[in-house]
Amino acid sequence: MRVPVRKGEIENFKAKDYSLSPAKYQELEQTLARLLKRRPQEAKEVKRLAEMGDFSENVGYQLAKGRLRGLNQRILDLEDMLNKADIVIPNNNTDSVQIGHKVSLEVDGVQKMYTILGASESNPAAGVISASSPLGAALLNKKVGDKFELEINGNNRHYRLNKIEI
Repeated sequence: MRVPVRKGEIENFKAKDYSLSPAKYQELEQTLARLLKRRPQEAKEVKRLAEMGDFSENVGYQLAKGRLRGLNQRILDLEDMLNKADIVIPNNNTDSVQIGHKVSLEVDGVQKMYTILGASESNPAAGVISASSPLGAALLNKKVGDKFELEINGNNRHYRLNKIEI
C-alpha cells in the first residue's frame, strides 16, 4: 500500500535559498516582530475558547488553535530564515554578473532589465529573478557583450548582455 505524501513533507526536502538583500532582511525582521507581538493575543483567545467546554464540538476553539499553530510555524520559519540568512551586498566590481547586480539584456531584439537576487525575493513580473532560475544561473559570471542561448519551455531565446549595474 502506498502512503500519501503530504505537501509539507515534500517542501522539507527542497534546498532553501537563504540569500537576502538588506531590505528583505529588514522586512522579515519587522514581520517577525509583528507576529511575536500578536502571539499572546492569539494564545489568550485559545484559552478563552477552551474554557467553553467540550473540545470536540467547540469549532471556535479548533479554529483559534489552528490559527495559533500557523502563527507559531510562521514565527519558527522566519527565525530560521533570519538566523541562516546570507546578506547579499552587491559587489562593486561590475566586470561580471554577480548576485545583487542589475543587468540590461537584449532578448531576441527586445531590451529588458533584471535584478538578480535570491529565490525568496524573485518576482519576474517586477524584473527580479532568482540566481537559481535558468536565466539567473546562465547570467552569473557573464561579461558585458557576452551572447548566449537559453532554451525555456521548448523555445530557444537569444540573449546579449548589454550592461551591468550595482
